[in-house]
Amino acid sequence: MLEFYMAYADYEDLISLTEELISSLAREVNGEGKTKFRNHEISLEPPFQRRKFLELLSERLGVDENLLKDREFLFRKCAEYGIATRGFEGTGGLQFLLFEKLVEDTLIAPTFVLDYPVEVSPLAKRKEDSPDIVERFEFFIGGIEIANAFTELNNPRDQRQRFLEQLKEKERGDESAHPLDEDFLRALEFGMPPCAGEGIGIDRLTMVLCGVDSVREVLLFPLLKPE
Repeated sequence: MLEFYMAYADYEDLISLTEELISSLAREVNGEGKTKFRNHEISLEPPFQRRKFLELLSERLGVDENLLKDREFLFRKCAEYGIATRGFEGTGGLQFLLFEKLVEDTLIAPTFVLDYPVEVSPLAKRKEDSPDIVERFEFFIGGIEIANAFTELNNPRDQRQRFLEQLKEKERGDESAHPLDEDFLRALEFGMPPCAGEGIGIDRLTMVLCGVDSVREVLLFPLLKPE
């Protein structure tokens, strides 16, 4: 895993950096800006596709985007596609479950999926014109997630409220909910410059560049089954 922060930057800056990084790696590793992965010939030359999270989900479901704000509709769709829910998810959480199930593995060409629900992005900065959405992207190649990045939230009041909401989710049984981090909040109260952060899965990226189907083939020390 590669993780980094970039000071005085936002997620748009990280899109440009990621495009340059991936395309230059492809040329260095394969001698050309493309790869063959899971029977797909994939161009890794920029610019890469940029799609909005809700646009992709509405296209896949064949419904208007406004319907994706209807919580009961989302619960029905999850049940229709056999997606397990716990009953306490908000619209953003349900949208994310449907997206994982129905959209992610269709993203074969390099694609930046932009603007995720705030409910599933507790550390990301809200978009100024849409407070239910954050400045976040996930980057996909060959139907698998390669990177996750967002403009970092540096407002301590907003961050505390997000953590408190996450605590409620944890009490309802969500084991992945983010804990309340008083040290982080105290640091934010002293001040943090505008910045963006990104995590890139080196193992998955190696799979794509080398054209291998299993992550075990690119790990130096894969776990072995008992004889």
